[in-house]
Amino acid sequence: MNTKRHKHSSLGDNLLTVFVVVFMVVFVIFTLYPVLNTVALSFNDGIDAVRGGIYLLPRKFATKNYTTVLGMQNLLIGAKITVLRTIIGTLSSLLVNALVAFVISRKRFLFKSGVSLFWVITMYVNGGLIPTFILFKNLGLTNSFNVYWIPGMVGAFNILVLRTYMQGLPDSLEESAQLDGAGYMTIFAKITSPLCKPVYATVALFVAVGQWNSWFDAMLYNRMKTEFTTLQYELMKLLSSVMQQSGSAENAKNGTDAITPLTIRASATVVTMLPIICLYPFLQRYFVTGLTIGGVKE
Repeated sequence: MNTKRHKHSSLGDNLLTVFVVVFMVVFVIFTLYPVLNTVALSFNDGIDAVRGGIYLLPRKFATKNYTTVLGMQNLLIGAKITVLRTIIGTLSSLLVNALVAFVISRKRFLFKSGVSLFWVITMYVNGGLIPTFILFKNLGLTNSFNVYWIPGMVGAFNILVLRTYMQGLPDSLEESAQLDGAGYMTIFAKITSPLCKPVYATVALFVAVGQWNSWFDAMLYNRMKTEFTTLQYELMKLLSSVMQQSGSAENAKNGTDAITPLTIRASATVVTMLPIICLYPFLQRYFVTGLTIGGVKE
């Protein structure tokens, strides 16, 4: 009887394993296909790509799209500014948001409910584009690099995410530290922050991706300052100019490697997503929760 049950359970486990493996393979294919298709389009001739039918490999290999993207006049300036704003913006935002979240996560803080409600309201209500522009202009943030990182130092969503994680930490850790004479800054730096590495990495990735992909603020506040242009803004301008020149009969007649909005968009996407893809594996290991297992249990 036990042998029959063991056989049935083994058969069920094997079927479940096969199902999980097949499901994960299909899931990975559906996940990777858009990326691989974009890469294939980026290396394909523009006129040929308009015909369609390109899936995982380019049909007519060409590097014209990348030479056009990488040959932009202000590419190096935009790349430098984008890297700087991503690094400075991510570090400053993470520090400020973590400090605010630490304050409102303390049980002894009397105004934590009101402050939390205030941040929630700011997620749904804002002053609008024109008042924001006037405010930034009066503060001297326009036509400067500071507009890229100072307004984004505080984010309501990030604060709430950090606060929720910090509230889940055992109170005994803070109480034992206070008995040893530690102040709140010591508790934040040496106890709370090391235990918050997963949520710090998550918030840092959110902010970094937002900073890296942002182009609207460059167009709105630093449009006349080429020394403060960003990579995304330059790529957007290139895509707009290519769209205006699309359908050129001369390129099709001559049979030269032509560029079209479809292939330029694909190559620009690859250029912009490559740094984030390279960064993500280093932050992935911090996404595992449960770093408080070795701490004091309630």
